[in-house]
Amino acid sequence: MAQKQTAGHDNFGDFAPKFAEMNDDVLFGEIWSREQQLPAKERSLITCTSLISQGIFGPLQYHLETAKKNGVTKEEMVEAITQLAFYAGWPKAWTAMSLAKEVYAEDEKKG
Repeated sequence: MAQKQTAGHDNFGDFAPKFAEMNDDVLFGEIWSREQQLPAKERSLITCTSLISQGIFGPLQYHLETAKKNGVTKEEMVEAITQLAFYAGWPKAWTAMSLAKEVYAEDEKKG
């Protein structure tokens, strides 16, 4: 079973409890758990590509790490980012590739 997400409650529970609930319980609870409809690996690829396309790099590191845990290989992530370079923009892809290189660095050491 997946680990319960608590970032919303941890960061905003006292300040914005409904926002925290929607983040932890709805997005990461109800939506991400719908594995029958779309496996976590594909959800991770979609999430990472959406963040990259929008230039939202703050949460990208977390989602790259999650993608790796969900089975997205280094080769798949590199290919996705390379594809995005031509649709989302080279600077966004460059930044994302740098973050992905960090996340997948352990794989490079093993291989």
